[in-house]
Amino acid sequence: MSTEPRHAMPNRESFTTKDIIHDIWTTTGLPPEALTALDLPGADASPALPSSFKIGPLAQASIALSALAARLLRSTRVDDSALPTTPLPPYTHNPIGGLHKTSDGHVRIHDVFPHHVQGTLKLLGLPADAARHHVADKVARWSKTDLEEEGTERGKVAIYALRSYEEWDALPQSGAVDARPVLLEPIGGGNSTPKPMAPLAEGGKRCLSGLRVVELTRVIAGPVSGKTLAAHGADVLWVTSPGLPALPMLDIDLSRGKRNIQLDIHRAQDKERLMDLLRNCDVFIQGYRPRSLASHGLSPEELVKINPNIVCANMSAFGPTGPWSHRRGFDSLVQAASGMNISEADKAGQGEASRVLPCQALDHASGYLLATGIMAAVYRRAAHGGAWQVDVSLAGTMKYLRSLGQYPGATGFAVGDYLKGESIPAETLVTTETAWGTLTAVRHSAEIEGCEVSWDLMPCPPENNKAVWTS
Repeated sequence: MSTEPRHAMPNRESFTTKDIIHDIWTTTGLPPEALTALDLPGADASPALPSSFKIGPLAQASIALSALAARLLRSTRVDDSALPTTPLPPYTHNPIGGLHKTSDGHVRIHDVFPHHVQGTLKLLGLPADAARHHVADKVARWSKTDLEEEGTERGKVAIYALRSYEEWDALPQSGAVDARPVLLEPIGGGNSTPKPMAPLAEGGKRCLSGLRVVELTRVIAGPVSGKTLAAHGADVLWVTSPGLPALPMLDIDLSRGKRNIQLDIHRAQDKERLMDLLRNCDVFIQGYRPRSLASHGLSPEELVKINPNIVCANMSAFGPTGPWSHRRGFDSLVQAASGMNISEADKAGQGEASRVLPCQALDHASGYLLATGIMAAVYRRAAHGGAWQVDVSLAGTMKYLRSLGQYPGATGFAVGDYLKGESIPAETLVTTETAWGTLTAVRHSAEIEGCEVSWDLMPCPPENNKAVWTS
């Protein structure tokens, strides 16, 4: 059977927010009658942020999908019934990245992690204290695809050529990205006995209470998925490594509702502790390059042997298939490589070579979509048993956003942006105390009637948490 319809670019330009929700909901095999419970206040077709892309509908739809999936799971379970301030983790950043001109165009260099900075400087033959203008001088001597290939394919850094839609569409990887943003399939060898979630205790208002989640992710997209599950009551252990650099300004926000622990899988004792957690979890979320954890015995095929009802959820840059499936990548780099930034600049009409989206739309939407896929897998497991694999990629979310079309001309940019904290509506924020002091952040925007949707755990150092389940 041909798989072409799964990979061709659909035309969804007429889709409303409700259409997006219906489309993704039904492709994950969830019961369509549940959609009648949905209420979308404020949904309209006008731009939400200054962009030609329909970020607002994608944002509302992806968040609503995750909340609706949580409500669906709860419906299967109802049984009628201040820390001291701690110094911030260390973080260093040498801003040598972003957009750079090459001999035939531009590249975007990722510089959030120190090892990416040092790897890029080494590739370019520069000392560790080189400045941005030194990088610009070196990059200008490369062709954009040669530098991309040398850095991203053969090196251990993240550099991508800035492409137009036409250039992206001509690549084999473009055709390999599935048109469905959430991919869900059974893992062979799973236990076929249905495994419903335990009934909620009388008065229970947390849709996912008792759901055990092991999360190995970094940066934004993967952590958003775990944070979303935590908002609905899941017991989420966010496992990080003591040998990897921290991103405090992101990590503190994205650890709300979770318990952050540190394990080094290169140490036998830590590896065994992780395997114990995986034997007894419901969900394993990983945000590293596809198959990169297989050498540590953490592939779906290996995990199903010790946990025959596990849900393995994967967040990647370019998806599970295609010549780029093994590559590292981040929101800004997928934007650049796929043609979004050039198209955005063309629509804005300001003569820019590239224009980034006003937010990390691919990251956040992908995180909510992965959470939705996880809950769809848990729902299917309750009905049919088995182990399940869920895949969401930044490129898949990009493809879906692109398929929604763009606002005509520069009309999408005629809307204000939230450049300062004081411009954000107060009712959208929540202030709490954490181990690092007072935190003001965005509250979870979805509500479920009769349920609690919030984070009851606040960020704290990993040494304050134990690698055990509380549920």
